[in-house]
Order: sequence, then structure tokens, then C-alpha cells
Amino acid sequence: MTTTVTATVEAAVAALRRGEIEWARTSLSARRQLLDQIHGNTARYAQEWVETAAGIKKLPLDSPLLGEEWVTGPYSLLTGAAALAESLLALEEGRSPVDGYPIRPAPGGRTAVEVFPHGVFDALLLNGFSAEVWSRPGVDAETVRARAGLGQRTPASTGGIGVVLGAGNIFSIAPLDVLYQLYADNRVVVLKLNPITDPLLPVLEKIFAPAIQRGFVRVITGGADVGSALVHHPDVNAVHMTGSALTHDAIVFGTGAEGERNKAAGTPQLNKPITSELGGVSPTIVVPGRWSKADLRFQAEHLATQRLHNNGYNCVAAQVAVISADWPQKERFLDELRAALERAPQRPDYYPGSADRVASARRTYPQAQAIGARTFIEGLAPDRREPALRTEYFAPVLGVIELPGDPAEFLARAVRVCNDEFEGTLGANIIAHPASIKRLGERFDKAVTDLRYGTIAVNAWTGLGYLTARASWGAFPGHILSDVQSGIGVVHNALLIAEPERTVVRGPFRPSPRSLLHGEFSLSPKPPWFVTNRTGATTLRRLTDFAKNPRVAALPSIFASALRG
Repeated sequence: MTTTVTATVEAAVAALRRGEIEWARTSLSARRQLLDQIHGNTARYAQEWVETAAGIKKLPLDSPLLGEEWVTGPYSLLTGAAALAESLLALEEGRSPVDGYPIRPAPGGRTAVEVFPHGVFDALLLNGFSAEVWSRPGVDAETVRARAGLGQRTPASTGGIGVVLGAGNIFSIAPLDVLYQLYADNRVVVLKLNPITDPLLPVLEKIFAPAIQRGFVRVITGGADVGSALVHHPDVNAVHMTGSALTHDAIVFGTGAEGERNKAAGTPQLNKPITSELGGVSPTIVVPGRWSKADLRFQAEHLATQRLHNNGYNCVAAQVAVISADWPQKERFLDELRAALERAPQRPDYYPGSADRVASARRTYPQAQAIGARTFIEGLAPDRREPALRTEYFAPVLGVIELPGDPAEFLARAVRVCNDEFEGTLGANIIAHPASIKRLGERFDKAVTDLRYGTIAVNAWTGLGYLTARASWGAFPGHILSDVQSGIGVVHNALLIAEPERTVVRGPFRPSPRSLLHGEFSLSPKPPWFVTNRTGATTLRRLTDFAKNPRVAALPSIFASALRG
């Protein structure tokens, strides 16, 4: 370890040791005020954040794809800080953070908290969309209420120093992870940026300035040597990381042959708690039904977005579509899907190794179709040895598996394949016509319940769960260090619900006005995060401006832009 690395790490840890003493003395009211300051700074520096992000991702400032940077950058931090502040206010006033939210029994002895929409603005801006956080089996509503608040229920009992190893793909991940360590886990935190995001250091230091000044947060840069020195520092109590399972195992067990021996023997080199969000191979189950031409086109664009958002550099990007071999409209849907992949705007490969991963997929599957820079693979088999089910390509590669059976048989079989043969448990999507959902009835509800994923989206993308501040985000619980899959623990979860099991997101099958013409009570047009949305950048920038200062006067311009998309 070089002198420079040692000095950087020791300075950060020393400041946080002092800061932890101050954090323990900080009242709930002052902690809420800190969130308000971070919110205000995020609003102030949002434009700088997005312009810096565009430079990293090689996007021109007039690109329609820049909407992705607004919504997964400053918007996410604005809404996350605001939702956490509301939870702290509830605790200050002697209430549970979940008070005022609809709570209902969920299948399997679970309890569901409806976290979206929350308030009139949510209901207007994303009309027809909803999200619930489900408890683990056996947890009743009173227990959910009593335990909500996590570390802020006992603010003086701090959790030491935490390290966050930041992500390099979605630029709100790292700052949101910092807030979760600080508030949910009640520990001061040092964020080590992924080198890809080093250009964001100045703007993040401005946003977190009030927390940095008081020794609650430190933001540093550096390579693997800095990260290793941090996580193994004797004064560091816990670690959180976002990345791949391979990186997780290198941190926990070591590298090379020694790391493999340590993992096999169950003897980690890192002997402190580590939580993680690690991605995997996310499926989208397409339930057969009788769809119109417009339905086929819209849902093909939906699936293309699930793969191509951020060029596929998402832990929860859909990688395999699971469709019915017996669906009469199968070929028409696949034709629309190829066309949607071709229509979507081209963009640079900014994430390291992307081209190599695409080349590897094409070597593995000689039958793969090149659609511009995108790769489309048909003929995958439901088999644990199928590489596309076990390898997260983290690139614009989309595969298709076909399974037999009528809709009920197909759906049950698809759930089993996704649970048993896909790597990872972060997110799964289901696309189904409302008439199919109605006909399947309890069998459809059982499919949602049986899927072992941390976020399940029905006629929506699981990425919306990420964007919902009050939803939980993370792998399905139960993974262990030696088989970590999509990770351990959750983040976001601004209601500070103890040990949630999953988030369930639902959306409309059709955009407005077609939704209304077919009996769906949703006013939402084509979602602005669709990669084919023509006004996505404008709409999502205006949505971010609204999150800075929610007000009725800002709504008409958002709606006008959204309708033009």
C-alpha cells in the first residue's frame, strides 16, 4: 500500500470517527434538516450533475437519452431525500413512518404496504402505476408499524463507520446508498467512487457538503487498492457494494486460487458485515393473449426499453424474454421486438468491457442476430447450463426462451424456470393483457407470489421500483456469502421498513388514451423512460424540476411534454 493511499484512507476514517460522536448527539429534527439541505443542494447542482454524466457516457447535451440521466441521477436523490425526511418527521412526532399508508394482507401470511402512489401528485404524474412493499411471511401489520424506522428508532446508538463502494452505471446509486447507511443503518459513511464516476466528485461534494463538514460523510476516489484498504481498515464496521458477484467474492474471499479455496471452505477474508446489490440475469415473462397490433408494438418497445435503458448497463436490465411457444401471435411479437431494437437510438459503449461481452455472446451463440450494435438471440433452452441464463452480459444483448403450454401452464412453467435456472434474484417482469390476468385469476396471483425476486413488475419495468423512493430495492432475501447471487440486504426503502421481502410494481398494459378506450383507468401516456420516447429528455428534466419544488403550476408543462412523447 502506498503512502498516498494510506494517507487518504486514514484521513477519511479519522474524520468519521470524530463525526460519529457528533452524529450520535444529533437530534431527529437536525437529521431531518440535514436531508433538507442535501435536497436543496441536489436541486442547485442538478444541471451540473447531468452535464457531467453526459460527458462520462459520451452523450451530446441535446440527446433524447439524457432523460435517463435526469431521472436516475438528481431526480432519484431528490425524491429519496424528501421521502426519508418525511419518515424522520413521523418518528419525531411519535408516529410510525408507515402510518397513513394503506396496509393490507398479502399472500402467504405477508403484509403489503402501498408505497405508491403517495399523495395527489404521485397519482397525477404516474396515473395507473402502483407499488407495494411486502413483508416476509408471518409478519403482521402491527409488527411492520412497530419496527419501521430502523436505526432512527434509537438514534444515539450509532453503528460505527460504513464503507460504500459505489457503482459505475447509474449515478444516483452511490449517493442513495450513502443516505441508506447514514439513516437506515445509523452509521457515518465513506463513499469510494467507482473510477468511472470520478468526474462526479466535485458535484457530490457540493451536494453532501453539510454532511461532510460535520464529519458524517466522506467522498473519495481511487482504485482497488483504496477500496481494499478501506474495507479492511480495523475501524470500519460494515461494507456495502454495488457491482458483480465476481467483485463481491474478490472482496470477501480474495482473488485467484486462494480466493477460490477460501470460498469453498467458507472462510472469508473480510470478517465484517457486507451488504450488496449485484444484479444477475433478469427475465421478462410475456403471457400469451389476444393483443392488438398497437399492443404488440407498444409492449415490444417496453421490452426493448427494459434491455436498452442505459445501453443495457443496468443490474436489472431484462436479458431474457420468456415467451409461449404456442402463442399464435408469437412471430408477430418477435418481429415487433426486432423492429423496436432497431428503432431505439444508437449510443456509445461507455462502460468498460461492453464490446468484449457482446463479442463473447456472439461467439457462444452463432445464431445470434446483429441488430446494429444490439444482439438478439433466439432458441435459448431452459437449462441451468445455458450460458445466457447464467451470465450477466451487462450490454445490449437480449435472448428469448420459448416454453410450451396454455397460458396457465406456460405461466407456472415460466415461474419455475426463472426461479430455478436464472442467475440472480434482483428483478423479474411480467407482461400480460388485462383479460389474461382476469382469466388466470388466482393462478396469476400465485405466479407473482411464487417468483423469488426482490422486485416484481407487472406491466411495468422493475426499474420503476428503483425510482420509487419508498419502495425497497435489493435481491430476494436468503442469499449467503458463498452463493451471493444478486446480493444481501436492501437499500432505498425510505419508510425504513424492517426486513422487507419484495416490492411489487404494477402499471397499465396500454398507454392513454388507448387505456381508457379499453376500460383501463389510467391517464399515463407512453412512459417518458421508454427509449423510443421522443420527448423523454424534456419530460424527465421537467419532472426533476418538479421534484425540487412540487407545485401545481409545474404540472401542465410536464403533461404537455409527456403527451408529445
